[in-house]
Amino acid sequence: MARQLTAHPIYNAIDRDDFTALIEVDRYQSRTDAFDQIIAATVDHFWDPTDPAYIDYSDDFDLEEHNLMPFEMCVELGSAVADELDDGQKLCLANESTRFMLSSILHGEQGALSLSASLCHILRDPGAQEYAANQAREEARHVTAFARYVHRRWGEPLPCGSTLSSLLHELVLAPEVYKKLVGMQMLVEGLAMGAFATIHSRTNDPMLRRLVQLVMTDEAFHHKFGKIWADRTIGNLSEEEHNLVEDWAAKCFETLLFNLVNAEQKQQVYRKLGLDWTWVRDAVIESFTDDKRRSLMTQNTNIFRVLIKTLLTAGIITERTKAVYSQWVDMDELALEDEEVVGTDVAEAGIEELREINRGRKKIGKVLKSVQAA
Repeated sequence: MARQLTAHPIYNAIDRDDFTALIEVDRYQSRTDAFDQIIAATVDHFWDPTDPAYIDYSDDFDLEEHNLMPFEMCVELGSAVADELDDGQKLCLANESTRFMLSSILHGEQGALSLSASLCHILRDPGAQEYAANQAREEARHVTAFARYVHRRWGEPLPCGSTLSSLLHELVLAPEVYKKLVGMQMLVEGLAMGAFATIHSRTNDPMLRRLVQLVMTDEAFHHKFGKIWADRTIGNLSEEEHNLVEDWAAKCFETLLFNLVNAEQKQQVYRKLGLDWTWVRDAVIESFTDDKRRSLMTQNTNIFRVLIKTLLTAGIITERTKAVYSQWVDMDELALEDEEVVGTDVAEAGIEELREINRGRKKIGKVLKSVQAA
């Protein structure tokens, strides 16, 4: 049995193979109401990725004429790599880099789906288990939605990079609840919200903008599940237990920061343009300095700034690991910011629109029932 950090009974966990513990009579009467509000809100942000009333996948976008994301977001084009490419190749590299990013997001959504499902096997509280099942349903529609978008624009996604693949394997298969919640619900979900907010504000493709807004209406709630865990757990841990969580968070952060989109994992993209990935790696390292990385982290939608803020507001970062993060951002400045998750405004606007769509569809359904009854 893995070591669980159960500082609050609603996160009580069992062994993944101990189904007997889930059919004990007394368990059914010990359901927490901590997640009821999040679960009930599902009706407000319901959407169907296969229904054009929510998102229409028929719109065209000429990848040979237009870039999906701004060229400056393609780090390779800010290096000597750009000097070796003509305009058409630059466009290809930019769009293939976006394909790599969206493929990574698709794989991440599958990881979130599998992880949420795995929580159903180990969380004993019926309320916590219901929330996990609810999230699994929402992650499943994200997989469908991103798979459809990638198919529409490129035919198929690119393979999952080794770093993301290893991290997702570790999170999904970890028996410890704290690793799952810190790694996925706080860090990966936080990273996703930052990425979606950036895509929403900067993409040239209306379909992609619509897609990420719909996904953000769900992700904002998924992030809250991890925050509830932090609120009820972090302050009640022993020093040794807190160190376990803190070190795990720092490890995940550094893994994501330094390896998520490195050149080695994008070899298939460079091969399409006849570029040697080791040369691209060296060119990017020369141009994308630590100073430039720090400069980018001053932007409130920068995904890694979002991750640090998530950990800081949760009380996970202490003086022990502060140096890991302070070399990239001003921690004192970050501490003065409000706790609102980046992209919340976009998600709330999307939820309001979904309420209107779903309200209208309910009215149509009632009319149809009345006609059938008559």
